Amino acid sequence: MDGIELLALAVALAMDAFAVAIATGVQLKCVDPRQTFRLAWHFGLFQALMPILGWFLGLTVRGFIESYAHWIAFALLAWIGIRMLKEAFETDTEEAERCDPTKGMSLIMLSVATSIDALAVGLSMSVLGVSIWYPASIIGVVALVFTAAGMHIGRLIGGATRFGQYAEVLGGTVLLLIGLRILSEHGVFAFLQG
Repeated sequence: MDGIELLALAVALAMDAFAVAIATGVQLKCVDPRQTFRLAWHFGLFQALMPILGWFLGLTVRGFIESYAHWIAFALLAWIGIRMLKEAFETDTEEAERCDPTKGMSLIMLSVATSIDALAVGLSMSVLGVSIWYPASIIGVVALVFTAAGMHIGRLIGGATRFGQYAEVLGGTVLLLIGLRILSEHGVFAFLQG
């Protein structure tokens, strides 16, 4: 795998993290450096660790992981997306402000959900006999950069008070759509076509 292919792969894997980071920035409206660091660091770390984990798992549990990973990613993204939609319509601003997706279980769930695809990449590289260390580090760094940029793009969108609630609804909807796209890529909706 040459440098351009690896960079293209890293960018493709970072797209879910980028979209989730935009949605998170929209929800928070005011993003501080610690929140940016937490989300970017965790997304980058999970994007780097998942291919390594997948590489070590290799063929031993590949069939089991591949058949359930898309459901796990969908469930995590749907849970966060629905929560964001609910908060967009809350009138109690204190309650809405207390929920910070860059902390606690929300952070872990988003990190896992956005990096499931990277696990599959690690499995594939194991099968192909490709060393994982360099690709995993590039994948992690690209995800970190895209996440930080996405947080601030979302902050700019969400900070416009006139569009804040609509942007938060859009952010929650985007998370749900990413989850549905993951399911559709794995043929879950194939019965609708036939």
